[in-house]
Amino acid sequence: MEAHRSKFRVAKMAEVLKVSRSGFYAYLNRPKSNRTLENERLLEKIKKVYKKKRGIYGYPRITDELKNYGAPSRNRVYRIMRENGIRSKTVKKYKATTNSNHNLPVAENVLNREFTADKPNKKWLSDITYVATDEGWLYLAGVLPIY
Repeated sequence: MEAHRSKFRVAKMAEVLKVSRSGFYAYLNRPKSNRTLENERLLEKIKKVYKKKRGIYGYPRITDELKNYGAPSRNRVYRIMRENGIRSKTVKKYKATTNSNHNLPVAENVLNREFTADKPNKKWLSDITYVATDEGWLYLAGVLPIY
C-alpha cells in the first residue's frame, strides 16, 4: 500500500513540475554535479572565514580572504552567501543627539534623587528621548507619578 502512495506522490509531483515521471526519477537518483560539490566546499570555507571574523565580513572581504583557496569570483561568493542566509552584521555608528555645550537655562533638580512620596500628586518623574524614523525624528516623553 505504501509503495502505491509513493508512486502516486511521484506521479503528482512530476505532473505539478510538468516533467515526465522517468525524468523526475532520474533527477532524484542523479549524483551531485562537480559544480554543486565545489560550491558546497566553498560554502564551508565561507562559513569558516565568516565565523573567524565574527560575522562582520561581507562578501567582498570574504572573497579577498578566499583568494588563497583558488580565487572564486565576488558574484559567486555573494550568491552562495545569499542562498544560505549569510549576511554581515552591520553596526551603526553612535550619533550624539544631545548638545550639552550651551548657555541656555537648565531646570533645577528639585527632586534630588528622593524617589519616595507620602501623598499622591506630590512628586512626578519625566524624561524625553528622540527616536529616528524614515520620516525624521520623533520625540517621546514619559511622565510617571512617584507615589
